Amino acid sequence: MHTHHDGSAAGANDATAAPSAREWWETRYAERDGIWSGRVNAVLASVTWGLPVGRALDLGCGEGGDVVWLAEQGWDVTGIDLSVTALQRGSRAAVAAGVQEQTAFVAADLARWDTAARFDLVTASFLQSWPVEIPRADILHRAAGFVAAGGHLLVTAHAAPPHDELPPELREYRFPAPADDLAALQLDDRWDVLVAEVRPRTATTPEGDPHEVLDSVVLARLTRG
Repeated sequence: MHTHHDGSAAGANDATAAPSAREWWETRYAERDGIWSGRVNAVLASVTWGLPVGRALDLGCGEGGDVVWLAEQGWDVTGIDLSVTALQRGSRAAVAAGVQEQTAFVAADLARWDTAARFDLVTASFLQSWPVEIPRADILHRAAGFVAAGGHLLVTAHAAPPHDELPPELREYRFPAPADDLAALQLDDRWDVLVAEVRPRTATTPEGDPHEVLDSVVLARLTRG
């Protein structure tokens, strides 16, 4: 397990929006000891349960909850995120779970990060950013290129506001539907789309109250390279 920087994603030549997104998320993670629960996302757990394990790539991995869970199931997992603070927490979680040898964490801008490696599972869970936008459609399109033949691509997104009371920055935010993410992915005839639907899910507010949220779920399999 290791955390490192991708120099190609962090230089002075970055587009103006990329450092802004990095700084915004780094500030958000730094202001609290932990943002997320550390538990695996429910859609990821249900979709991947029973898949043959292999190499996995988690785009926008945050504090590494999905990375650690996948590693515990036997996957070798690489997690990518803008925030070094979030990745350091992911690294510590991997050590605590005893899966540090199966995990790698990379600090990089997903709009620029690239690799020659191909993965049996590529996942992007709630890869959404507000109030600072990221080129999400472009990132999803590039994500499809990281999938190995026979592998799966899973995109899970908030299809509606995740909280009842909208902060001002969410009032203009357009939440994606499965059709939007399929359009962004631009999948050709080598792909089988297995799931493209909105799923309800019961979540818990910071105060501990249950409430229903809606997830957009797209799952596709690359049938041939």
